[in-house]
Amino acid sequence: MEILNYRTYLTTLKLVFLKAISDLYPEHEVVFLNSLNNGLYGKIIYNNHVFREADYDKIKTQMKQIIDANLPIQIVSSNYEAIKLSPIEENREDIQELINTTLWTGIMKMELDGYVDYFYHLPYDRTGKLNAYDVYPYSSGFILKYPITDPNTLEQKIDTPKMAAIFEESDHWLRLMDVPNAGSINRKVLNHEIRSLIRINEALHNKNLAKISEQIVKNDKIKVITIAGPSSSGKTTFANRLFIQLKADEVNPLVISLDNYYIGRKNIPLNEEGEKDYEALEALDIRLLNQNLVDLIDGKEVELPIYNFITGEREEKGKIVRLSNKHGVIIIEGIHGLNEAMTKYIPKEQKFKIYISCLTQLNLDKHNRIATSDVREIRRMVRDSLSRNTAAEETLAMWSSVRKGEEKHIFPFQEEADVIFNSNLVYEMGVLKNAAMRELVKVPTTSPYYADARRLIGLLACFLPIETDDVPDDSILKEFIGKSFFYNY
Repeated sequence: MEILNYRTYLTTLKLVFLKAISDLYPEHEVVFLNSLNNGLYGKIIYNNHVFREADYDKIKTQMKQIIDANLPIQIVSSNYEAIKLSPIEENREDIQELINTTLWTGIMKMELDGYVDYFYHLPYDRTGKLNAYDVYPYSSGFILKYPITDPNTLEQKIDTPKMAAIFEESDHWLRLMDVPNAGSINRKVLNHEIRSLIRINEALHNKNLAKISEQIVKNDKIKVITIAGPSSSGKTTFANRLFIQLKADEVNPLVISLDNYYIGRKNIPLNEEGEKDYEALEALDIRLLNQNLVDLIDGKEVELPIYNFITGEREEKGKIVRLSNKHGVIIIEGIHGLNEAMTKYIPKEQKFKIYISCLTQLNLDKHNRIATSDVREIRRMVRDSLSRNTAAEETLAMWSSVRKGEEKHIFPFQEEADVIFNSNLVYEMGVLKNAAMRELVKVPTTSPYYADARRLIGLLACFLPIETDDVPDDSILKEFIGKSFFYNY
């Protein structure tokens, strides 16, 4: 099977799509917003024109003509200074704002049959290299489908309405804070408005936390709260903040760590590569966990296990606990929190599932989004460096394995959540920038991860640095940059 560079494929496909829109609807504006439903979600904006199925059929026909013609794609300029000094196309204030507020962005100017646009990844040299694609209406916009692994095959259509709703909320937040793209964030920094933006963004987080707590308070059937999310989502800080909010709302939480339910190092199941799979559900003593939960809910005193990570076995004596009879709830944080199999002894009406993820809505510009996985990887890199003295190359090396585990254990269950919390902070790239850059520049040119390092450097270059001292000490971001109220490193 041909190896697919999906960034190259997607850049080319976006160019073709935008060219088709320019041909058919020259006065309309396209905005690509976020990944959704195994594709790219965006909107076509022009007065009150609502695009329907027939319109997208027309667009697909035009795209096919462009692809069948095998038109050449020209790189007009990859020189940042030349792009900066040349006139920017009409209605591209987003590009103008970005290049006016940075010293370098890695942006490239491209042309396809008279249509000009700006991208950060190289496309194919001709349109005819695209084989698989689709576009169809979804919600108030469209889904542009593209291959992810096989260049000739599209991922199946899925519908994730809860995730779509969170992205819509995040888009509303961006409009509320008046930061539609990276350039507008930089402008806030230059105008000394960033501290106010930070506080507004953190207040929106607090508001959503309070809403989640209120949902729990209003339902006295809830006894178990599970928190799950992919790596570097801020699960630990979120769980601590939820604990405090629940206490303020007169709920008495008991926190249980799934780490203590490991079955023992020698009993850990093996993955497909023959390595111990600590992320597998089978690596946990699910029977004991469920029995402990049932007993706690019944008001019994329970001895919770304590796992010794040095010996790889449980301690002989555990921790004695009892759930408060005055609105007591149990909080469990772990990757399997959304999987019914983890808490199979507990009735659904007694559970409240929370999915937390860093769902990046801020884009570089109208046509170039920031991948959520890139932001999480940068978070992880900064935290690993500060807390574990781990080099960026090591974090880059293990990231594909992390993503593989998420695809298997977390993402399939995200729509099972009762509520989704978006831990992304619109200003965080500026805060993470200096620490991340210090590590990324150390990746040697001989490393197989050098290209990834350069790509992330290019992304970070689009943002002006923001002082870490301006971030509140209970912010989720402090989990990654240090000096958190909840713990320190």
